[in-house]
Amino acid sequence: MASLLPRRALLKTAGSATAALAAVALSLTACSTGPASTGTQSETAASSAAQFPVTIKNVFGETTIKEQPKRVVTISWVNDDVALALGVVPVGVPKNEWGNNSKGSTPWKDAALEKLGASFGSDKAPVQFSEADGVNFTEIAKLNPDVILAAYSGLEAADYKKLTEIAPVVAQPELAFGTPWQEATTVIGKALGKTAEAEKLVADTEAAIKEKAAKYPQIAGKTFIWGNLDPASAENTGIYLAADNRPRFLTEIGMKAAPVVEEKSKGSKEFFAAWSAEKANELDSDVFLTWVADAKTKDQIVKDPLLSQIPAVKKGALVADPDTTLTLATSAASPLSLPWALDQFLPQLAAAADAAGK
Repeated sequence: MASLLPRRALLKTAGSATAALAAVALSLTACSTGPASTGTQSETAASSAAQFPVTIKNVFGETTIKEQPKRVVTISWVNDDVALALGVVPVGVPKNEWGNNSKGSTPWKDAALEKLGASFGSDKAPVQFSEADGVNFTEIAKLNPDVILAAYSGLEAADYKKLTEIAPVVAQPELAFGTPWQEATTVIGKALGKTAEAEKLVADTEAAIKEKAAKYPQIAGKTFIWGNLDPASAENTGIYLAADNRPRFLTEIGMKAAPVVEEKSKGSKEFFAAWSAEKANELDSDVFLTWVADAKTKDQIVKDPLLSQIPAVKKGALVADPDTTLTLATSAASPLSLPWALDQFLPQLAAAADAAGK
């Protein structure tokens, strides 16, 4: 189902830059999860512990965490990335079952775990559990967590209530799968007693992203639509709105949402708006982005009698990549995934911007 796949996978799961840059972001904030061995480490640990108890608001109410968590479990996507970027190895994480590698993981997660001495397959690695059929209450309970991180998720009220019987739950602040990665990072930082580290992680990651993006000045100011184009299923044509992390990311690197995106986003809490393929010519922007199932699909879009009428497609300013891992990195954005994606993603975006400017 083209680029709707990551979101559909996330909804089901909830019950409904480069590796080097990622390592840089991690190294700026990571701290030891083992016993403190220096005065500075002891002071840091004491400072973290002193932040508790903390109360965190969420869409269902609020959660109080009495003491700094030692046993952390994450659900959905993004939350485990953030914990790892803050130097915390969870005792349990969900398997990546879309955009994954052979470990049921991602390259950026593997790099972070290796840096923290907890690679999958090692004694210190997190336990992995499946979320293919929704929130895995049974496996989560077995892990006896002190906190369950779900700041980026689509938890429903019933899921939240059941999870709170296991441990305090840091649920999404508002929209299902609509939490910006920056907010997810600061919320999780507060839950883990790492508020300052989380704020620094956000600032450093944003700086790293902007530094990379600045090498492609042609993308600045270009209008965009990030959507879903599937010649085999015209009814799936649509565009992502302002509540989604994909458009947020592009605006953060200096691009502008197309007027049609801004119009559809007004007053809406939806992440996606369906669009009739018969009106594809009205999807006007400098650049159009979509994920595709394979390279052949991009050619089919270009030749499709309706989709080919999209102005950006006509100009050759279409970004259509079949790489599910890259799609995951930008769809379920985190302070680890975005820096990892930049060296693959930005050149494609720049090439489309060049085509739009001709």
